[in-house]
Amino acid sequence: MLILREYLKLSNKIVILIFLFVLAGKIHSQYQWDFGIIAGAANYLGDIGGKEKTRRDFVADLKLAKTRWNGGLFVRYRWFDDVHFRLNLNYLRVEGNDKLSSNPGRRFRNLNFRNDIFEVNACTEWHFLEDKELTVATRNSWAFNSYAFFGAGVFYHNPKALYNGRWVALRPLRTEGVRYKKYVMEIPLGLGFFFTLNRKHRFGLDMCWRKTFTDYLDDISGDYPGAPPENPTSAALSKRTDELPKEVIDANLGAYRSHIWGSKRGDRTRKDNFATISLYYSYAIRGKSGFYRKQGGLFGGKGKRSIRKIRARF
Repeated sequence: MLILREYLKLSNKIVILIFLFVLAGKIHSQYQWDFGIIAGAANYLGDIGGKEKTRRDFVADLKLAKTRWNGGLFVRYRWFDDVHFRLNLNYLRVEGNDKLSSNPGRRFRNLNFRNDIFEVNACTEWHFLEDKELTVATRNSWAFNSYAFFGAGVFYHNPKALYNGRWVALRPLRTEGVRYKKYVMEIPLGLGFFFTLNRKHRFGLDMCWRKTFTDYLDDISGDYPGAPPENPTSAALSKRTDELPKEVIDANLGAYRSHIWGSKRGDRTRKDNFATISLYYSYAIRGKSGFYRKQGGLFGGKGKRSIRKIRARF
């Protein structure tokens, strides 16, 4: 319920954005809207992951075994032929576990997390490739669009760790002695494409990378506190090397002893990022544009059908 309340607060902050979209639609009603749902996969790049090397950028450090889900809603507005605006509301989860890494420093740190993210962003799409076809005789139509996009957004996050069989929220514990923000700005970047069938139904694929302004998606960034925190739960979840089996510790004393109070815990020089790949469906609403009026109707002429192929605007 706490997460739901936080998400509702976040949604209230964007009511004005939705109002502006609606206002634009009334002013320029000749252009097209579509409303859709998305479902797909999510992963993250941060201080947990990778193989034997230290952190690498972009997708090189992603752990496919920790790919989780992504879902949401969106509304898109066609401003010009090749420029569209889109408003997105998403829920996704990212996870990580040091046990999956073959890098000794990471593996013997022995940290884990999951983070449920509630996100709202607005993007500008540039449609750089478009192919359209309309067959009037059968009233069948299709169109293909591909696009690149960028934008800005904000998300709410709350990393948790699995401890004694339950998921414990980490932000209130300050495992590194740092209070970090639960609302974070982001810059989404990506590519996508969709097919429009029978003018109204769109089926697409969207790949989006989020550049964030936090290093605490996984609750890891800088150093261990100089001394164990007074809160025993905070101390236990800050340094978890002692949870490893004794025989494992004895066989890897160097890696184990590298994790002491005051030593390096993460890489504070780079922010955390996350990515999604999603399938989506949307329903398009077409207005009577200037193109429509010039043609005297949807199929040309003064309301008469023309049995020929024409190029359609989707």
